[in-house]
Amino acid sequence: MGTVYVTGHRNPDLDSVCSAYGYAGLMNMQDADNTYIPVRCGHLADSTRSILEKLDIDIPKYRRDVFPRVKDVMLNADHKIDADDPLTAVAAIYETNNPSAIPVYEKDEFYGLLTVDDITNWTMRELSQSSKITKIPKVKEIMTDQGEGLSSDEFFDEARALLQKSSKRGLAVYEDDRYVGFVTRRCFLKMPAYNVILVDHNEPEQSIRGIETANIVGIIDHHRLDAIKTSQPIFICAEPLGSTCTIVYQQYIRNNRTPDSVMAKVLLTGILSDTLILKSPTTTGDDVVAAHILASICRVDVDEYGLSMFEGAGGLKDKEPMAAISADFKSYSENGVKIGIGQCEVTTLNDLKDYSDEYLESLNEIRNMKGLDWAVLMITDVIHEHSALLCTDHRGNRHLPYSPVAKNIFDMPNVMSRKKQLLPEIIHAVGVQ
Repeated sequence: MGTVYVTGHRNPDLDSVCSAYGYAGLMNMQDADNTYIPVRCGHLADSTRSILEKLDIDIPKYRRDVFPRVKDVMLNADHKIDADDPLTAVAAIYETNNPSAIPVYEKDEFYGLLTVDDITNWTMRELSQSSKITKIPKVKEIMTDQGEGLSSDEFFDEARALLQKSSKRGLAVYEDDRYVGFVTRRCFLKMPAYNVILVDHNEPEQSIRGIETANIVGIIDHHRLDAIKTSQPIFICAEPLGSTCTIVYQQYIRNNRTPDSVMAKVLLTGILSDTLILKSPTTTGDDVVAAHILASICRVDVDEYGLSMFEGAGGLKDKEPMAAISADFKSYSENGVKIGIGQCEVTTLNDLKDYSDEYLESLNEIRNMKGLDWAVLMITDVIHEHSALLCTDHRGNRHLPYSPVAKNIFDMPNVMSRKKQLLPEIIHAVGVQ
C-alpha cells in the first residue's frame, strides 16, 4: 500500500486525535512494509490543542481531503534535453522508451514539453516538401505553443477533463509557479486512491472529505455502525466502549506490544477526555482497566491528571460562541430530519444565564449554515456531572424528557454522554408523530 493515512472525524476531539496517533504508532511497529501517518481532517479547538501540546508529540497535521490530485499521477522524466539540442538528441531517448512527452530545459530553466506530435508534425511537413530530410532543427524550433499548465494540487477529475478537451498529449505541472513534472493522457487511465484507516467514526458524513474515492483498509470505532461500503474485506474493530483509545490500547496488547510512556499518556488522554474522567455512563470496565494501566506506565494519577486536563475549561462566557459550538459538533439524519448535536465541557454551569442568549443565536446560525432542521448544544459540567441543553426551534423540543428552565433551554441532571444518553432521546423526539 505504501502510505496509509489514519484519521478521525471532521471535528477532532482528543479521543479522535489520540486514537489516530496511537493506532498509527502501533501499525508502524507491526507493518514495516508501509508507513502509517496520523492526520486530522478538521481544525483543533484551542482547549484540545493546549492539551495536545503538553503531550510532547508531533500533533497530527491537518489534511483537508483525500481526493486524488495531479501530483499523485504526474511523471518526472529520467532524461533531460536542452532547447538548443539538435532533434537527433531525442533519438537516443526513444531507443530506451517511447515517451509521448519530454521535458525540455534552457540553461537549467524549464522551457516546455516536446511531444511526439511535435516531432511527427515537423517530420510530415518536411517530407511533404521533399522526399528526404536534409536539415536537423534544434528542439525548440519544432516545439508548438505550450498552452496552460496544471497545478500539482488540481483535482484528478478536473485535470483529466481539461486534458481530454486539449489537443495536447501532455501538460506541464507547476507548484507555486515552479515546474515539478508533467502528465500525459496515459496518466489518467485509472484513478488512484489513497489508503485510509478510520478511527473514532465510520460514517462517511463525519469522515474526511473525498473518503468515497479512498481505499478504506480499516475501521477502529466505538460508535454505531453506518459504515462505507468497501471493495474488499477490511479489518474492523468496533466495540461499545467509552473511548476509541481503549480499543487502540487493547490492539497493542493483542499484538504483544506495550505503549511507551509517551504513547501511554496519549492514549490515557483520549480515554479520560471521552469518558469525562471515567464518569460518563459510556464508561466500561475495559476503559477503567486501560486507564489505570496506562496511568501506571506514564506515572500519573488518573483523577489528578484528568482534572488537570479540564481545569482550563472553566465556563463558556469568555469564549467565541461559533468556535466553541463547532469544536465538537456532529451531524445526524433520522426519519428524514437533519440534526446537529454539539457538546462543550465546562467546570461550572453557574454562569449559563450570562451567555445562553448569545449561544442560542449562534446555534441558529450554525443550523442555517449547515442546512439542519434541528441543532442542539449540550453543555456538560464534568465536575458536578450535570448538563444543560440549548436548542433551536423544532417540534422535537416538546418531546424531550428534560425540564425546561427557559425558552429552548433544558436542565439535564446526571446526563453526561451525548452518544448514550442524549442521542437516543433526540432520535425518539424526531420519531414522535
